[in-house]
Parts: sequence; structure tokens; C-alpha cells
Amino acid sequence: MNEELVAIAKIARTRGLKGEVVADILTDFPDRFEGLEEVTALRPNGSRRALKIESFFFQKDRIVLKFVGIDSIDAGDELRDAEICIDESDAVELRDDEYFDWQIQGCEVETVEGVNIGKVREVMRTGGTEVLLIDGSSRELMIPFAESICIEVDVDKKRIVVDPPQGLLEF
Repeated sequence: MNEELVAIAKIARTRGLKGEVVADILTDFPDRFEGLEEVTALRPNGSRRALKIESFFFQKDRIVLKFVGIDSIDAGDELRDAEICIDESDAVELRDDEYFDWQIQGCEVETVEGVNIGKVREVMRTGGTEVLLIDGSSRELMIPFAESICIEVDVDKKRIVVDPPQGLLEF
């Protein structure tokens, strides 16, 4: 498979006796499960397995999934810790100024003066403005992912240019 995969859920555990699994939702668009029939399970060891969704329902902030052919606790347990993925081409369309976390992760961050700050390790959700966790050369940095600070975002070139306010990058 040449296409990139996008994780939309991660299986946490089995549920019941008939192979159902409980998964953490990794998408901002949980309604995308409606009409979704085929997914790929990406196991921690890198192996992939094509799966068909038989049924699903939401339970609190998780999703319970039943896959065709996964009909026992043991079969469901084989999927534990697997990410449930879709092809990148099937991802939800975003506005021009919106990005998926996976697009931002791994971007090199530099100042408007061209000084390399580091690489984005993670996008942290705070309930307000997201925060970029950046692995810098000497320490981890936290930079708000705000338009006024992150003035240029080029996910194709994996590059973010920041204009940090005074004191943000100081120790």
C-alpha cells in the first residue's frame, strides 16, 4: 500500500464475548464512522490488517467496534493496541488554515530570522489554543500554535516559521 494512513481510533481492550473492541477516538470528526465500511488495523509491530466494520456505537468518549470475522475475545484481543486507520485520501477536508496533528508533527520550526528551533514532536490540546511541543537542541519548548506566532505553516515542506513574542524562547 503506497498511500499514507491516518489513525482515527486506537484499540484499548476487548468488550464482551463476541469480539467487540473498545477504542479511543483519535479524530476530531467522530461522525466519520457513519458510512465507514473498510479500515486498516495498524499493529504496533507495523503489520497491517484490512477490516470491515460490522457495527459500532459510541460509549462515553470511546467507540465500541465490531468487525466482520472477529467473533471471539481472543480474536478481538489480537487487535489490542492497533490503530484503526483510513487512507489519507479519505481524510476529512479541512479549511486552508486548519491542519491534522499528523501533518504538523515532524515539522521543522525556525524563527523569522532563520534560526532553527527544533522539530514538532506533538500537538497538545489545551481546550484553547493548541500548543506545539518542540524537541529543541538543548531542551523541550512549548509554543502556542497561534496565527500571530506561527506566521507560516507549510506542511508539504514540513516547515513552520515562528515570530515569537519576546521571552517565549528564553530559558
